[in-house]
Amino acid sequence: MTTLLVLGTVLLLIVVSTQIGKISELTAKIRGEESVQSDRNNSNAILGLFFLVGFLIFCFGTAAYYYKYMLGYGIEYASSGARKIQGLFNWTLFFTGIVFVLTHIALFWFAYKYKGEKGRKVLFMPHDNRLEVIWTAIPAVVMCGLVISGLWVWNDVMKDVGETENVLEIEATGYQFGWTMRYPGADNALGTKYFRNITPGVNDIGVDFNDVKSQDDIILAGSEEIVIPKNKKIRVRITAKDVLHNFYLAHFSTKMDAIPGLPTYFVFTPIMTTEEYRQSLKNNPAYQEPMDPSEPTGPKRWEAFNYELACSRLCGKGHFSMRRVVKVVNQDEYDKWAAAQKPFFTENIEGKVEAGKYSWYKGEAPKTATPQEFSATSLEASKAGDVLDLNHVFFATGSSTLTPESTKELDLIVEALNKNPKMTVEVSGHTDNVGDKAKNQILSQERAKAVEAYVEKKGIDTKRIESIGFGDTKPIGDNSTDAGKQLNRRIEFKILTK
Repeated sequence: MTTLLVLGTVLLLIVVSTQIGKISELTAKIRGEESVQSDRNNSNAILGLFFLVGFLIFCFGTAAYYYKYMLGYGIEYASSGARKIQGLFNWTLFFTGIVFVLTHIALFWFAYKYKGEKGRKVLFMPHDNRLEVIWTAIPAVVMCGLVISGLWVWNDVMKDVGETENVLEIEATGYQFGWTMRYPGADNALGTKYFRNITPGVNDIGVDFNDVKSQDDIILAGSEEIVIPKNKKIRVRITAKDVLHNFYLAHFSTKMDAIPGLPTYFVFTPIMTTEEYRQSLKNNPAYQEPMDPSEPTGPKRWEAFNYELACSRLCGKGHFSMRRVVKVVNQDEYDKWAAAQKPFFTENIEGKVEAGKYSWYKGEAPKTATPQEFSATSLEASKAGDVLDLNHVFFATGSSTLTPESTKELDLIVEALNKNPKMTVEVSGHTDNVGDKAKNQILSQERAKAVEAYVEKKGIDTKRIESIGFGDTKPIGDNSTDAGKQLNRRIEFKILTK
């Protein structure tokens, strides 16, 4: 019904417009084309003046209204370099604002003053050297001033750190769809990494553990807060694993592309902790509203404020999930936080490699596999109801696409099903609790289905294998730790009948 009403309204407007056009033609014939054209010139010129005034009021009115929301104006920046950039923005806005207002006024005033009138002749002026010099020289001088001042600010803000400077260097690796953050350990130095070292689910960013500096590096999972100290120069190494991303910290005026194969960096110094910034927003009228409009008694916007890391490139449909909370704290609080973090090697690698594999590593022999780990031996000894973990089935990040490393273990499943024609199994997918629960459920189902499809493609009857996704509802590890999350991201193989 609504569609019919809309179509009817459109048709009615077309009919009315057509009739108005016909009436105008008849009027022109009766009054004469010249008289009608003169009226049109006058009305258009007057309407232009109204638009001139209205548009300027709209521009300055909206600027005044949204002033309290604008970084650098109603809201201050939280890094030292940002204030220099803001000064450059102010000068640019000053000069371009003058040009905008003057050209806008001239455009519509001239349209009014020199509107078409009977007997008026056009002045033909083919060339004017003085006018050419004025509108070429003045913009050129202003532009040179802005470019030179911009270069000064750029060279100052983008200046890299010296070897002896007291700086915290961290690393941000963008991927679809998240950021992997790496911190130095007690040695205050990040180890090297190499893309050929990447092992999905084990060493996702390819840290080179042959480099002794890597042994105490700390890697944060995708949902953990990025913590940095106040008044400490921060150097961020920025890389990407797949497509173009962008490392964007709006409140610190920090923005740099994350380019696959081309490392970039940014240096900034935070000057306000998260709590101090909240207090600075306390008296801002724009931040007195509830953070969640559906909960009017909940925390206000200033109380719930957090710095954020975002990707400002449209890198795919899951782009929104690259948001990370950034927490700025005092140095002593940061030191306590850093001391509580456990090195990635200790939590995920140590005990799984032989002693002497790395020149600096003198650790223990590899730990034996748990009885539930999937292998030809454990499969042969299993019975109906047993659940085995497929620890060597991997997927591309954020998708259900199986990686080449998965085929070896999947082929063992095919072999077992061929040897045991009465065996039926259930393949279940599981995720950690990072991200949206509904999307985790869908992803786990799609991954289990991918394993089922692989087995069926190898000739196994579809009636002998079932796939199901449980999302994050059946964790076997602690989701507050990287190691626990890794355990929860798994594919399980349950024997129904044998």
